Amino acid sequence: MGKEIELKTAPADYRFPTTNQTRHCFTRYIEFHRCVAAKGDEGNDCERFAKYYRSLCPSEWVERWNEQRENGTFPGPL
Repeated sequence: MGKEIELKTAPADYRFPTTNQTRHCFTRYIEFHRCVAAKGDEGNDCERFAKYYRSLCPSEWVERWNEQRENGTFPGPL
């Protein structure tokens, strides 16, 4: 058989103690883009934030946020 796939999600974060992970998702998305802005696309330092937000956020939200960032209408801090 092939290599076994290991599934993981973002680690627990004391800033988000409830089961509703909407803010956790949004914060990890912001952290990823801040990291990329500070360190550039080439480094792997930001990849963990990408893994976190991809495991927490619905893909529809990420697509919409990416479109908003491209259009300059993203409501969050970046």
